[in-house]
Amino acid sequence: MDIKIIVATHKKYKMPESDMYLPIQVGAAGKESIGYERDDKGDNISDKNNTYSELTGMYYGWKNINARYIGLVHYRRYFASLRNKRNKDPFQNVLTESDAKKCLKEADIIVPNKRRYYIESLYSHYNHTLDGRHLRVAYKIIANLYPEYIASMNRVYRRTWGYMFNMFITRKEIWDEYCTWLFDILKRMEPNINLTSCSDFEARVYGRVSEILFNVWLDYNMKKGLTIKEVRCIHMEPVNWLKKGTSFLKAKFIGKKYEKSF
Repeated sequence: MDIKIIVATHKKYKMPESDMYLPIQVGAAGKESIGYERDDKGDNISDKNNTYSELTGMYYGWKNINARYIGLVHYRRYFASLRNKRNKDPFQNVLTESDAKKCLKEADIIVPNKRRYYIESLYSHYNHTLDGRHLRVAYKIIANLYPEYIASMNRVYRRTWGYMFNMFITRKEIWDEYCTWLFDILKRMEPNINLTSCSDFEARVYGRVSEILFNVWLDYNMKKGLTIKEVRCIHMEPVNWLKKGTSFLKAKFIGKKYEKSF
């Protein structure tokens, strides 16, 4: 089973030892090499990294990587080993090639465990923390171009959970199908969103919107028979959950927008 999992990174960082993982320098256009494969070769959108984030790595994989199975993770966020290992070195706890093969025999696509917001829907959380107009633009485009997805979009916007982080592993033909759909929508969003006065943090619109659109695509295609396997997500560095939770509550109850990543 030929599997390549893109590790999206913008800096030099420790990487898993398995050849299954392929570090990709995202947003490499115009920048010095950090020693990894770059996303500015071949057919690419590397120069859009400031607004597309890790999606420039996803696009690169779509257009330039020839593997039977393909996936995307982040340099600080991975799928966990199925063996539920608790080594002090988190890189000893990441999904192995044998784990991936097992999951891909059971389902069409590997996704992270659901992220639950409990008191927020996916739409309201985005609207409170960022700018809900982005999701409204996406809705209009999908209503016009892909109206068969609207029922799924309505369900996903109302949900209080989602498969986040743009992380998944699947067969290349499924990856290609999803990317064809996603990047068509994002390209059509661009003329309708003004980012000229946005900070660097605020400008990462398309990377964020795509997290929710991934759930829309999954919902629609699962009703057509697509099967998924949820796998726990692990972080390579500690997460300040108190700060994250406090910011979440401030956004919901006093309208304090997010200003940086956590």
